[in-house]
Parts: sequence; structure tokens; C-alpha cells
Amino acid sequence: MPCSPTEIGSLFLFEKLSSEQLGQLCAAGRVERFEPGPVYTEGEAATCFYVMIEGTVVLSRRVGGDDVEVSRTSQRGVYSGSMQAYLGDRVRQIYNNSMRVTEPSRFFVLPAETFSDFMQEWFPMAVHLLEGLFFGSKNTQRAIGQRERLLALGSLSAGLTHELNNPAAAAVRATATLRERVGKMRHKLGIIAQGSYTPEDMANLIDIQERTAERVAKAPVLSPLEASDREDALSDWLDDHGIQDGWRIAPTFVQAGLDADWLDQVAAAVDEEILPNAIGWLNYTVETELLMDEINDSTARISHLVDAAKQYSQLDRAPYQVADVHELLDSTLLMLSGKIGQQIKVVKEYDRTLPRVPAYPAELNQVWTNLIDNAVHAINSTGGEGTLTVRTALDHDRLLVEFRDTGPGVPADIRGRIFDPFFTTKPVGEGTGLGLDISWRIVVNKHHGTLQVESSPGDTRFQVLLPLTAVDDNDTTEEPE
Repeated sequence: MPCSPTEIGSLFLFEKLSSEQLGQLCAAGRVERFEPGPVYTEGEAATCFYVMIEGTVVLSRRVGGDDVEVSRTSQRGVYSGSMQAYLGDRVRQIYNNSMRVTEPSRFFVLPAETFSDFMQEWFPMAVHLLEGLFFGSKNTQRAIGQRERLLALGSLSAGLTHELNNPAAAAVRATATLRERVGKMRHKLGIIAQGSYTPEDMANLIDIQERTAERVAKAPVLSPLEASDREDALSDWLDDHGIQDGWRIAPTFVQAGLDADWLDQVAAAVDEEILPNAIGWLNYTVETELLMDEINDSTARISHLVDAAKQYSQLDRAPYQVADVHELLDSTLLMLSGKIGQQIKVVKEYDRTLPRVPAYPAELNQVWTNLIDNAVHAINSTGGEGTLTVRTALDHDRLLVEFRDTGPGVPADIRGRIFDPFFTTKPVGEGTGLGLDISWRIVVNKHHGTLQVESSPGDTRFQVLLPLTAVDDNDTTEEPE
């Protein structure tokens, strides 16, 4: 269609251009009429710059398998397409959205390379400023993103160190005590060996020792009241049979699952004169078994923490795999347990029947970390006591992961900006404003999912929706920095 310099000069984007410049635009570009339907598609090579002369245009972004409308307007002069053509080959030039028209519409269309040439020739200072703004923002975002990951790593390391220290210290204490008890057992064995015990007595003692060790392994868990009643009964039994310091021995026997009936069997199996030594021998046996159980529990806890750290970091695992989100959530919660603290109650509402989903697990863990960290910060801002609920469910054909906190909520006037880069409500030095931006890009761009928020005072919910099956993106989506 014919291009009129007067007509395109009436568009706000070109109204300050000279008649000569408008003539050059018309000569280099074209006016094109589009029937209702698509003009270009997100992810395609950006070859043209479009300025609407008349009609109605709709811009959308691909989210999962859906095109989500982000803008609809009939305003003359609105523009889209290869708006960053002035950056040339330094940035991959693709359409960042899809554009369609809903009625017959006319556009002034300028090839991307020509648009870049005019920008460089007519507005050299503006181009330098725009280049500096673009690359400066990218570099700043990358640097702060790396810094945020380092801060998160430091926080996680501190939490993991704290979690590892408790079982490690318990194992060290138990080992030292075990060494002392084994020494006393050797001493007691020496005393027994010097006594006038018959081979039958020794066989009985060894048999009782073995059966006692078996009972320790199967000791029941008693309530405080039950344990107290059993300790009293054992103390009375030991006193009645002339065992000194029975009140000291009774709690150990109760912890091991021994009762008065068991001690009656011991008394029936050995002569009365060797019963005190037999009870002392059994006490050392029980103590060593309990100490070894404590060491085993502590080392198992350490092993569990190391496994959780590997699960969180996805060491030795493929970047992209079919993953169980519950394993990822549990490892992240464990890694952040030190930061969450004792005052915040964590509630897990998992639907364990949900299928595994194709994902980048390490990056999803980064999303969970950011969302949990924000929830903890929100709860702490109201006094530090509250509840964090992590819920999974099936939402139509997608998997829902929801983080709900009882903090003050996200004010309505900033709710639309929380996913913007560098936007933060945390005090200076406590937040970079990239956590939610990175999370959004990981969920939306990398996993073709959705990240949304619903908030009211005392009830804020960040919801991640992930597709249940792999989505072929043809390598056109931007990966998170």
C-alpha cells in the first residue's frame, strides 16, 4: 500500500522527524494491511519493526502451552517487533512476544536492519545510551544474581553446618562415653574371671547378655508416665534384691526395654551370690548397646543430611530429568531448616499420588529456596511466629506447588511489580530484588509453567504450576542468567 509521509508523521513516534526523514522512512519501509490473525510469532527471528496506523492489535506471551494476552489496544502509533535491532548481532534478535490483529489493520513496516541504520544515523547519542542501559542492566542483573546465589549458598551452608553439628557432636560424646563403658566392662570381666564361677554360670551370663542385647534393639517407646512407673518398679526390685544404686540403674534398664519380669528371669538363671555382678554386667551391656544405637542414629542423620545436600544441589545428576517434586521440596526445607527456625511451623500437605514431572531439578530448588526465603522473611516481619504451608496438588493438567505463609501479605499496589527485576520490599542490603524475577524466568521460560501470587493479610500464596509432560520449546526461550 502507498506510504504517505504526512500520515506516518502524524504518529507520535515520528512526529518530531523532519520532512526529509519522513520521506526516507517511506522510501525504505512500506505500509501493509493485515487481515484478522497472526502477524508474527514469539521466538521467530525478528526481521521487522511494526508501527500501527489503524486497527486493533493484541500482544501475547507463551506460558506453558497457552498464549497469555498481555496487551490489547487500538491506539494509533503503538509499535512492536524488532525494537532492539540497534544492538545488532550482539544480541539474538527474536520476537519476544506474539502479535495478532482482531480486525483489518494497517501498519508501517520497516525492515530490522534499516531500522537499525536509521537509529544509528539519526540518534547516535540515544543509541549509545540505550546500549549502555541494556548491557549495563544485563551485567548488573548477572552480577547481582551471582551475588544472590552466593548469599543463598552462605545461608544454606550455615544451616547445613548447624544441622550437621548436632549429630556429629552427639556421636563424639557417645563415642567417648562408650570408650569409658567398654573399659569398665573389661574391668568387670576381670573381676568375674577371678571369681569362682562355674562354666555353667559363665554360659548363663553370656546367654543373658545376648538376650538382653536383643531386647535393647526392640525396646518400645514409652510415654513419660509409663517410663516413670516402670523406673519405680525396677528401683524397688533392685533394692529388694540388694543391688546398690538401683535408682541409678533403673532408668537405663527402662530405656532398654527391660522390666521386672525380665529381671526375674535373670535372677532365676544365676545364683543369688553372683546376681549383683550379673546385674552390673548387664548394665554395662545395656549402656554400650544404647551408646552404639546413639552413634548409629547420629551417623545416619549425618548421612541423611549429606544425601539431602546432594539432592538439593543435584550433584552427579543430569540437569534435565524426570523428578519427584516432593523429594526436591523436602531437601530444600531441610537445607533451610536452620533459617526457618523453631518459631515457624512448617506444614506439608503433599499429594503423594502426583506423578514425577520433567524438570531442571537444581533450578526448581532455587525457586523453592527463593519462595521459602520470602515467606520466612514475611513471617519474621510480624514477630517471627507463624506457619509456612507447602502444598502439592493436581490442577487440571498441571502440577501445583503452593507456598502459603501467615505474614502481612503483599500490598495490592505493588503486587503487579514483585516479579520485576531489582524490585524488593526488603531493607537495603537484605534483598537484591532478583529472587522472584529469577524464579519467574525459571518457571515460565525454562519449564513453560506459571508463577502467580494470591495475597491478603495473614494468607499469602505463591503458586507454581508445572506441566506434567515435556514441552518442546525448540530452544527459543531465554534461559535464566
